[in-house]
Amino acid sequence: MTRAKRNKKSVLWSKMNIPHCEDLKQWCRGRLPILEWALHYNLKVNLLPDTVSGIMLAVQQVTQGLAFAILSSVHPVFGLYGSLFPAIIYSIFGMGRHVATGTFALTSLISANAVERLVPPASQNLTTQSNTSILGLSDFEMQRIGIATAVSFLGGMIQVAMYVLQLGSATFLLTETVISAMTTGAATHVVTSQVKYFLGMKIPYIYGPLQFFYTYTYVFKNIKSVRLEAVILSLLSIVILVLVKELNEHFKRKVKVVLPVDLVLIIAASFVCYHTNMENTYGLEVVGHIPKGIPSPKAPSMNVLSAVITESFGVALVGYVASLALAQDSAKKFKYSVDDNQEFLAHGLSNVISSFFFCIPSAAAMGRTTGLYSTGAKTQVACLISSFFVLIVIYTIGPLLYWVPMCVLASIIVVGLKGMLIQFRNLKKYWNVDKINWGIWVSTYVFTICFGANVGLLFGVVCTIAIVIGRFPRAQTLSIKIMEEMEFKVKMEMNGETLQQIKIISINNPLIFLNAKKFHTDLMNIIRKETASSQPLDDTSKCEQNTLHNPLYNGNCNEEASQPYPNEKCFLILDCSGLNFFDYSGVCVLVEVYMGCKSRNFDISLAHCTASLAKAMKYHGNLDSEKSIFFKSVSAAINNIHSSKVRQVVSQAGPQVLDHFRASSSSCWARPSSCQPLWPLSPPTDLCFCTPLPPTLQKALSSIVFKLAADDFESCCCQQHY
Repeated sequence: MTRAKRNKKSVLWSKMNIPHCEDLKQWCRGRLPILEWALHYNLKVNLLPDTVSGIMLAVQQVTQGLAFAILSSVHPVFGLYGSLFPAIIYSIFGMGRHVATGTFALTSLISANAVERLVPPASQNLTTQSNTSILGLSDFEMQRIGIATAVSFLGGMIQVAMYVLQLGSATFLLTETVISAMTTGAATHVVTSQVKYFLGMKIPYIYGPLQFFYTYTYVFKNIKSVRLEAVILSLLSIVILVLVKELNEHFKRKVKVVLPVDLVLIIAASFVCYHTNMENTYGLEVVGHIPKGIPSPKAPSMNVLSAVITESFGVALVGYVASLALAQDSAKKFKYSVDDNQEFLAHGLSNVISSFFFCIPSAAAMGRTTGLYSTGAKTQVACLISSFFVLIVIYTIGPLLYWVPMCVLASIIVVGLKGMLIQFRNLKKYWNVDKINWGIWVSTYVFTICFGANVGLLFGVVCTIAIVIGRFPRAQTLSIKIMEEMEFKVKMEMNGETLQQIKIISINNPLIFLNAKKFHTDLMNIIRKETASSQPLDDTSKCEQNTLHNPLYNGNCNEEASQPYPNEKCFLILDCSGLNFFDYSGVCVLVEVYMGCKSRNFDISLAHCTASLAKAMKYHGNLDSEKSIFFKSVSAAINNIHSSKVRQVVSQAGPQVLDHFRASSSSCWARPSSCQPLWPLSPPTDLCFCTPLPPTLQKALSSIVFKLAADDFESCCCQQHY
């Protein structure tokens, strides 16, 4: 009995899946993307553009680090640390090749709520004024950074926990509309927080609901305390920044190295402020002393974690959402993929590890990421190079930043938020594409303004889900199709045998944010398989019917083994008879599919489209100048494909045919009723060719010019034809 039990255990043990070395390597590559791209890094091609981009990024990291640290209500030197460590950690664990992680306005603003609430300015008089041994800063400053690092630590742990729970797959709930409205509202809050520096006023920190309105109420009540010098310097800085950045963008193709206007402005303003003694003469606030070096690592204040839970969740969600949107946008632009769950891990570790080095919460910023685009960065090496130059600033140049006026840093913050603020222009697009999405955008923005970014984000998600739940029950789930339309043979023979294939795909459910991503993945997989194969075909090919979309899960696409020639244009028809309603995400995906098909030599048509869908796609994708792609039925789309091919062939062979008939005296002009002429040159009568033709033209005209059964063709032609 004992031996039998032992044998049974040994059999079970042998059947266990013991991880092999290859599995471990694959897991490490998935968790450490640097192992994947670093091994294939091309020094000759990528090093120079990455170096130039890294230098330009370092300028932005330093200036924004100082500005966002002040926005976070901590000493400016901690912003330099926040520009160094998170960028290095994300380069190791992150998948976005053009994502510049570091200090971020939205996370800094959320962190400032906890700092001002737990360590208010009034407590500065109660703390000892002696400097601590860490960087020579006061106890008050160290208490404040202790709160900020606690927010960063707990927010990072929340992101890591979301990675463990694989919650990246739930990011489809974060629609583009909600993210756009939330980031625009949060950017408006950031601009409001900088008003005191623009106007040179002393404004107490206001937090809680409706802080946006309370802040401007205080400003208008104390408008007489505005310093004209600060206003003039702020306006001048904004004008210079916007003008030079626009010129850099306009001439970026002609000038490879853009002007680092942020750095030039800081140097010029510091020089003027030092020589005119603006701090004492006009009362302008300056950055102050920036200590050199990096202190030894220290654990965040764990005893305050329970007090910063709300802000930590806000940092985790808002920072991740904004960063993921930038990563996905760069991946779409430069044709690579980003794993949503891996981004949770990368940003979570960036916050957790950096919190031990006195760093404020971090995320990816739109201004820095677009800067990497414009300067031609290729890989994450650009971020590593920028970290090297930030380190040089920390150890050498930091003390020289003493005289930088705060109003200049505030101007840099506001201009850096330009990409978020101009999202107001999307309102017209949302109104024309889907008015419900327009309503979601406006309501999410209002909630963000009134109650903060985290509340606005939550409201947008809940509102979107509620609307979808209300619309789904009214959608039809079944569509009756005429099966004769779904099978069609198109064969062309001219100078050898080639084959045209039409692929028909039926969309049988609404196309919204819940299933748009899966629809795009399934459809592009079909197209990728078609274009990747170079197998020759049989004489005939049958069109396929693929059904996509269950309400929450898209079914697998059933494909047959037939493949087209890679050099021949393939045709794709999307049957939208079952697409009962759509939202902005669905329109975006359809336009993206259309553009992707064009680049892959696929000719795409949409059948059974509603007028609202056609109008939305034309508006969003600027398709008015494109050829007609919308048809009333599948048959109409097929006829258009066939006619376009006939016109192409006859435009090449037609003159030869006409010359042949003009020179011939034995032409007869007759046609049976079954012939369907598609001749584009409009001859005087319906014709059926009886004149002896060259073999090539015989085959081309017999198989293309007339969609004709073989028996009918033979009965209407003279014996000289064959």
